Amino acid sequence: MADGQVGSGDVNAKKDWVVSRVPFFYGWLMLPVVMITMVAASPGQTFGVSVFNPYIRQALSLSHTEISSAYMLGTFLASLPMIYVGALMDRYGLRRTLTGVVILFGCACLGISQASGLTSIFFSFLFLRMLGQGAMELLANNTLAMWFHTRLGFAAGLVSVTGGLIMGLVPTFHLWLIQLLTWRWAYAFLGLIVWAAMLPLLGIFFRNRPEEIGQKVDGGLREGRRDDGGANVEERSFSLSQAIKTRAYWIMAMSMALPSMIVTGMHFHVVQIYLDSGLTEADAATMFTISAVSYAIFMFCGGLLADRLPLNILLAFAMAGLSGTILTLLHMSSLWTSQIFAGVMGIGQGTLSAVGATLWVRYYGRAHLGKIRGSLATVGVAASSTGPFLMGAGHDYFGGYHEVLWVFAALTIPMVFVGLFATPPKLEQPS
Repeated sequence: MADGQVGSGDVNAKKDWVVSRVPFFYGWLMLPVVMITMVAASPGQTFGVSVFNPYIRQALSLSHTEISSAYMLGTFLASLPMIYVGALMDRYGLRRTLTGVVILFGCACLGISQASGLTSIFFSFLFLRMLGQGAMELLANNTLAMWFHTRLGFAAGLVSVTGGLIMGLVPTFHLWLIQLLTWRWAYAFLGLIVWAAMLPLLGIFFRNRPEEIGQKVDGGLREGRRDDGGANVEERSFSLSQAIKTRAYWIMAMSMALPSMIVTGMHFHVVQIYLDSGLTEADAATMFTISAVSYAIFMFCGGLLADRLPLNILLAFAMAGLSGTILTLLHMSSLWTSQIFAGVMGIGQGTLSAVGATLWVRYYGRAHLGKIRGSLATVGVAASSTGPFLMGAGHDYFGGYHEVLWVFAALTIPMVFVGLFATPPKLEQPS
């Protein structure tokens, strides 16, 4: 019998009729579940909301600044409960926590379809961002970290290839739904899809961690692996208070905050950006597809490299990709420059996602992973609230986005060098 499979004497595994019928490490079955969870969160992600943005603004007679302000405030407030979501995960497990989030997220999709003004659209953005972009993404990433460690980069890469390609089609699918059903019915339909896809998966296939079904992380194929921090990774168990005292925590926090702010701003205003550049809505939707393909390729490659190279080197490369994204957007004026912009954005985002998927559990352990990543999700979601507002206000004030984009470039370029200092922390043992 292969390592990581259920032993004949394991009572819990025998009682679990699904696990007992899987002849390989159950973590590999969790990969498609994680991928579907990430795709299901897309109605709350900026790339999913962005194609609805012009229709909502027109239907509710809102200016760029008004809808951006509602999105900013809603996203900022949505970031605050993320550490609490992580704490719920640590206490009650991923399965129960994610089930509650999915039910509420479907309700949020139904709720935005009834929005009638600035106040109601603010509350709609609040719950879509809190539950979709915040909680579902956080719990999906933590699920992978519970099942994989040495193979975590590879596993995250596999998820990204299929999930990234599917998510690249999401904006086009949303645009098709809007044209077919109107934007209100389209959002309501998306909520029903989320329930239909996620609730059966959670009820039948989802398991919290390998230990509860008699298996081991990575299928039991690792023994006492050491990392660059000089400590056995099995012994690493940082608390949140210990983690925030390390240099790597704050460098990664900044490395998450800047892309969240900038890329969210780009995605939210992407249709207007393309129209200002002489391109079309269809070109904007195509950009998401190209970016998703590039993202999937580089997250897969980045995941493989994350199992072999120091993560601080990959982090510096990811920040270089973000800087290149801004500079190519500043010079976008044709379809081919749009394609370059989309490709470079996918490179930076894909590499950064590979680093984020592996760094936290390897640097800080699994015991308090929910709280640690929850605190970082708060930072990331809060930062994402400012990008759309700054770009929307900049468009209304300057008549375009270039001035704000140059400020973004000035913030990201130094992070290429700062990222090199995000080395593994050492856990101080009590005397």
